[in-house]
Amino acid sequence: MPSTRGQKRESQMEAALKTFFSSPRFAVAGASSDPSKYGNIVFAWYLRHSLPATPINPRVSTVNILKRDHDTVPSPKALQDAPSYSLSVITPPAVTKQLLKEAKDAGISAVWLQPGSFDREVLDYAKNNFKAAIGGNGGVGSEGWCVLVDGEEGLRVAEREWSRL
Repeated sequence: MPSTRGQKRESQMEAALKTFFSSPRFAVAGASSDPSKYGNIVFAWYLRHSLPATPINPRVSTVNILKRDHDTVPSPKALQDAPSYSLSVITPPAVTKQLLKEAKDAGISAVWLQPGSFDREVLDYAKNNFKAAIGGNGGVGSEGWCVLVDGEEGLRVAEREWSRL
């Protein structure tokens, strides 16, 4: 029986989640020391889940998150072994477009665009240029796909895949 459009979209997103969370490392573009900013909250989410994460922020050399300093890198191109990373993006759409170009050039294959980090053009670019691009409508929350809301399920989906290997 052929799948419906909704089921197809769901299976595509499940595949994207598997790809994203199968990376051995994660980077968070827009990481910030300010605990009220999503760049801080999202980076802390990775740390709380014991996932190896690197903050990206071109303006400062360190960010303090969960009472610990973390050395930043200025861009995806500065990540050592960049192709081994998945990238979470928490930057304004105008910044995100350039960031995604750098991520693609660096060999990153999976990105998660947090709500507010993209417009239609940026989302289309991500979906056309990365093996996995998470963002846009969907997910559990009302704002669209968000690692803070949908990351737990993404980890479960990837874990199910790991247990099959």
